[in-house]
Amino acid sequence: MRCDTLWHNANLMTLDDASGGLGSIRDGVVAARDGRILHVGPAADAPAFDADNRVDCNGRWISPGLIDCHTHLVYAGNRAGEFEQRLQGVTYAQIAKAGGGIVSTVSATRTADDAALIEASLPRLDAMLAEGITTIEIKSGYGLTLADERKQLRVARELGVLRKVEIAPTFLGAHAVPPGYEAQAYINEVCAVMIPAIAAEGLADAVDIFCENIAFSPAQAQQVFDAAKQHGLAIKIHAEQLSNQHGAELAAHNGALSADHIEHLDEAGIAAMRASGTVAVLLPGAYYFTRETVLPPIQGLRDAGVPMALATDSNPGTSPLTSPLLTMNMGATLFRMTVAECIAGFTREAARALGRGNRIGKLMNGMDCDLAIWNIEAPADLVYRIGFNPLHARVWRGQTV
Repeated sequence: MRCDTLWHNANLMTLDDASGGLGSIRDGVVAARDGRILHVGPAADAPAFDADNRVDCNGRWISPGLIDCHTHLVYAGNRAGEFEQRLQGVTYAQIAKAGGGIVSTVSATRTADDAALIEASLPRLDAMLAEGITTIEIKSGYGLTLADERKQLRVARELGVLRKVEIAPTFLGAHAVPPGYEAQAYINEVCAVMIPAIAAEGLADAVDIFCENIAFSPAQAQQVFDAAKQHGLAIKIHAEQLSNQHGAELAAHNGALSADHIEHLDEAGIAAMRASGTVAVLLPGAYYFTRETVLPPIQGLRDAGVPMALATDSNPGTSPLTSPLLTMNMGATLFRMTVAECIAGFTREAARALGRGNRIGKLMNGMDCDLAIWNIEAPADLVYRIGFNPLHARVWRGQTV
């Protein structure tokens, strides 16, 4: 059987396990042709391959390429000064009143042109790629005008041209109420003007909204969902981060791909997510950075069989994090997730959260050949180690990059 590349003498985490585990295979092989996985399995059961390129992995572990399914990677400006102020006792409300917070990021992002945003965003993206990311979601939401939201999404797509990575762009126009607007008037504009334009130009795959007592109401979220579905866009939600607004339940009833944060999620929300297949996206970086104290209901989600993804939530204000490996460790130490849950959270379940579970997130025949090859003794090393990057090679669409 002909293939382009055969990786052999490897241990595999296939994530193709009906029980939800890692699907580990000792002494396995992966064969790729035309950017897709042709065969994966134990070496003893593999057919004879006529390979253009044979890669001896020397006993290393191969996982699917990592997937970060929730980031705000494209923005301008720096809010380290605000972090220092908060350490000195200044409240977020006081910082916001003085023109800081999200308003400062919006102002800087509006001022920056495409080239400046690319220059600012590439180092953040490169840090993630260096830890095995092969697909990344990037949200807008720091423009809050049609022109500036377009600019963020345009830059997000350009990053996928400049680097070998798949970009999943999400329109988050309903991130905050911009200065000079009333919330309902702004949501009307998001639904009547922005979503139709973004959809027509093919700039986003999904629409997100921050449903919270400091942002937008469940009724406004429903309005956004209706507009998104009318224009063929998938839906996601920031929900239950600070309080229980029942946003996750609402999103699940609307067939949302994911509900993200969900620290204050209740049993009704869990049941709705289970029924719809909506993925719970857990963001321990934001939990850590903002020193939250209410944990997401991990055991309830686990017991209900709700798929749990992990993501960095990389953003300038509440999670300036660009390390998927550290995020896995946080998922284990802060949220008490298992090793298998943490790794699945950045592969199989993250792919589900982006609506791409049919082609990425697993080592499985026919899937895109996105791989991460690790210098580790066991899968637990990916979650256990802190500040150590064991990535040996990153493979995207069958090519080492």
